[in-house]
Amino acid sequence: MARKKAQPVTEKMHFSEYDQYLFGQGVHYDVYKKLGAHPTVQDGEAGVYFAVWAPNAQSASVIGDFNGWDVNANPMVKTGPNGVYETFIPGAKVGQLYKYNLIGYYGETLVKADPYGNSAEKRPGTASKIADIGNYKWKDDTWMRNRQSYDYNTDAMSIYEVHPGSWRKHEVTEEDPDGYYNYRELAVELAAYVKEMGYTHVEFIGIAEHPFDGSWGYQVLGYYAPTSRHGSPEDFKYMVDYLHRHKIGVILDWVPAHFPKDAHGLAKFDGTCLYEHEDPRQGEHPDWGTKIYNYGRPEVKNYLIGNALFWVEECHVDGLRVDAVASMLYLNYGKQDGQWVANKYGDNKNLEAIEFFKHLNTVVTGRNHGTVMIAEESTAWPKVTGKAEDDGLGFSLKWNMGWMNDFLEYMKLDPYFRKFNHNKMTFAMAYAYSEKYVLVLSHDEVVHLKCSMLSKMPGLEDDKFKNLKAGYTFMMCHPGKKLLFMGQEFGQLREWSEARDLDWFLLDQDQRHVDLQNFVKDLLHLYKKYPAIYATDNTPDGFEWINADDADRSIFSFVRKSPTDKNNILMVVNMTPVDRSDYRVGCLKKKAYKLIMTEDGMLDKPVTYKSAEGECDGKPYSFSYKLPPYGVAIFTY
Repeated sequence: MARKKAQPVTEKMHFSEYDQYLFGQGVHYDVYKKLGAHPTVQDGEAGVYFAVWAPNAQSASVIGDFNGWDVNANPMVKTGPNGVYETFIPGAKVGQLYKYNLIGYYGETLVKADPYGNSAEKRPGTASKIADIGNYKWKDDTWMRNRQSYDYNTDAMSIYEVHPGSWRKHEVTEEDPDGYYNYRELAVELAAYVKEMGYTHVEFIGIAEHPFDGSWGYQVLGYYAPTSRHGSPEDFKYMVDYLHRHKIGVILDWVPAHFPKDAHGLAKFDGTCLYEHEDPRQGEHPDWGTKIYNYGRPEVKNYLIGNALFWVEECHVDGLRVDAVASMLYLNYGKQDGQWVANKYGDNKNLEAIEFFKHLNTVVTGRNHGTVMIAEESTAWPKVTGKAEDDGLGFSLKWNMGWMNDFLEYMKLDPYFRKFNHNKMTFAMAYAYSEKYVLVLSHDEVVHLKCSMLSKMPGLEDDKFKNLKAGYTFMMCHPGKKLLFMGQEFGQLREWSEARDLDWFLLDQDQRHVDLQNFVKDLLHLYKKYPAIYATDNTPDGFEWINADDADRSIFSFVRKSPTDKNNILMVVNMTPVDRSDYRVGCLKKKAYKLIMTEDGMLDKPVTYKSAEGECDGKPYSFSYKLPPYGVAIFTY
């Protein structure tokens, strides 16, 4: 007698009591695997399980391509005390569009995109799209294994900040009015360029789904969906995977500070202020016209923390740069008297946001060793990178906005006036070890009439290029990880615009742009080669000024010491167009100093200078070196 073939057993997806408990506590870290739209098989039928949190809605249904957008076709059932509605729709398929039709608290009809949706209709459409995110076959095992031992304290980190929609574009046509690269195309070209240049990481802005191009991705509506402008979630994973296989880390800009008011989004999601505070003094940014999350509500915290883990664990991203941290920490950020509510102690600290950050950073980095959480925090808030158990916020690194502002103010000056502002370049060392820093020249500095990096520089065209080389050298050798926005490595002339690609044509028109690009390439490869420039960023004895007070000549000189005291670095930079052929530099040791890089780039063969006894710059030894106008000199010893 023939035996019957065993039938596959399928367990129905369901938002269980345990799910409800974890979600209510704000610790359902894999909640994105339950809420949202998930292709599955139930009772032998293929379809999609839908679940949405809408506790104050009177009813909910799913509308979409699979039911002719009929509000009565697929009602949802409310499950448990959290107010999660769920249903299974046989026959629904990957790629179909859908939304939730809610009858809100006051009886109003609300048509909402899925807060946990993994894909979205390309703008200007606003529907969510069914996606299957579980089928991608990763090939970055070696990278993920090695990532666990990555240490941002002692390892190199030079970040290339990229807006994927404007790094490169295809020719715009009637059939392709945007000219966007697909994630897979972007992966290949970007990996080749980044590897050639010598960056260690790419930081993407504008990945999470957002309706308005001009927001650059900082007004997010689809937190769990890589923007459809460049392809599917699987395409996005391919890009991360490809970059990893080429030994390039991936960081995403992440925006938990606010969200836009678009009707299909999170605002008044179920007819009530579900994700935001009800009191506009707590729930709105008057300057930005956006809503502020209610960080005290467990399910809202869970939405955001689960999203951070989605990018890191599901999409293999290596870190998040958290946008506008200051706006979350201060209750009165961007507000006048009467526009904000003090905390229970009567001051302006957002206690709920503080606890949110501690929870977020502890969970993300605790579960994923080697990942980084980076704060864009523009104030003197203490212990941003301090451990949560020591009452810090728990971030790995913090953008050094103070250094950036001082650096740019100095570099924009006519060289004659730099001697009166010498401290702008030295002041950062007074607080360099109060936090763990990233030195940044980001997209924010090359928009809104601030000029491109090259155009900020004083003097005639040749002088602008020389100034920028000197400035980049100072930045690359100064303590702190590095970030440079796309285009500034070759001297983009125009301000950045998300509507067009970079001015790559400059490289075919003017050799000076090529020379600058090659110079930055040399700097980046030198940075990765010499641990002295990165391994002691957070160690006070890893840096020492040779002369911090040479203001009259506007010359800066310092040493970076490696952990092994081998291949230490001595850097000298002349910030004026004045020739210093009589220049002499002080030394800490009586050694041979090998010149490896100048303002013309890396030397094919190092030139050796031997120091001799004799006080100079307050040091016991010295040697002479002819320092040209805007001269750069990097020595090893």
